[in-house]
Amino acid sequence: MSALFDHLSALFDEGHGLDLPDLHDDSHLGPKVTPRPAAVLIAVTERADPGVLLIHRPHDMRSHPGQVAFPGGKIDPGENAVEAALREANEELGILSADVKIIGATDRFGTGSGFDVTPVLATVPPDLPLIPNPAEVADWFEAPLRFVLDPANHVPQSAFWQGETREYLEIAWQGNRIWGVTAAIIANLSRRISHRALDHG
Repeated sequence: MSALFDHLSALFDEGHGLDLPDLHDDSHLGPKVTPRPAAVLIAVTERADPGVLLIHRPHDMRSHPGQVAFPGGKIDPGENAVEAALREANEELGILSADVKIIGATDRFGTGSGFDVTPVLATVPPDLPLIPNPAEVADWFEAPLRFVLDPANHVPQSAFWQGETREYLEIAWQGNRIWGVTAAIIANLSRRISHRALDHG
């Protein structure tokens, strides 16, 4: 395993040993039905300055059109969250499961659209030959992990939605607007793994 994998794994285990109140969650905004299980892959590139892979959803998608997201989707029957995250990353970006080193599943996030999302943290080699699936991915980019985990870059915003003012977070990086569910998952992870601790591996 790589030094980054070992360091992130240690930080992950330490951070998830804490009982953290008030993590971000939007399940109270969702429909009053059983949430649908889903998973996303937080793929961290094994660089001296690690990055995280993110995608832009096509504007014609029914769910979350045009938004920045992690590779991911619904958990199929018989799958667990890790298996679903690996399958979706392969379907959306052509990432092979053999290239992914799983660290673990972090805090689940309930969305306002009725999904129960399990984020799965992992490392991948840098500069993989990614092959975006145009039906699900309009574009992809790699943002520095330290930058997105830094709470100073988590900007509170609000919008009027479904008759109420809703609060959300936004992370801006090189013209990419990371917000909503993806920004909330990142903010939750930043409470488990400090951006400052990344420098001590």
